[in-house]
Amino acid sequence: MSIKIDARHLYLQVIDEIKRDIENGKYKEKQKLPSEFELSKLLGVSRATLREALRILEEDNVVTRRHGVGTFVTPKPIFSSGIEQLSSVTSMIEQSGKKAGSNYLTTEFIEPTDEEVKRFAPAKVHKLVKIERVRTADNVPVVFCIDKAPMDLIPLDRVHKEDSLFKLMEAHANKRIAYAVTYIEPIGYHDRIYDILNCDPEQSLLLLKQMHYTIEDEAVLYSANYFRSEVFSFHVLRKRM
Repeated sequence: MSIKIDARHLYLQVIDEIKRDIENGKYKEKQKLPSEFELSKLLGVSRATLREALRILEEDNVVTRRHGVGTFVTPKPIFSSGIEQLSSVTSMIEQSGKKAGSNYLTTEFIEPTDEEVKRFAPAKVHKLVKIERVRTADNVPVVFCIDKAPMDLIPLDRVHKEDSLFKLMEAHANKRIAYAVTYIEPIGYHDRIYDILNCDPEQSLLLLKQMHYTIEDEAVLYSANYFRSEVFSFHVLRKRM
């Protein structure tokens, strides 16, 4: 379909037309769009106009461009939330309307490193529970989680019966997590994690490193969660001071 002449810039019309085609199902998630030559011909615009439209669509995370490969429709995340809202991964998945599950890889006791001893200070930690698992949404792997906590806070014989470590810790040790200090890092290709999550080599992951605390400021859980970026989207509300 050719772009119709109106008072707006042509690239804005191209953006609207491509978005409509995606919403109407002409182009599906992860599908490759026609080449720039074909698409500019279909829309009746120059390749320069099309490139400007694609540039903005990529900034808005509507499409993903891979150099030398093509332009693809970016999948919409199943979960989007403000990062200031502290929710367990289980809650995130369930809020999206999907069934949360866990595939356990390792559950063990470990000696804490010097850095980990500092993380849980002033409590004296001699042993940590370490849990590696893959969180699933409707049986699809979406998050790789590494969780560590003082050994008396999480019973290893019960972790397979409760997906939410927040709930398990509260029921077992009467420790309710109230807040977390979070660091976010983008992660490139990682052999083991990408294989576990069935990721495409080109896609990125979002790593959330979180230290969780009770209302009494007691450090009780450290998590490193690797989120598939096409499934989860996080944003931050910032207020001017």
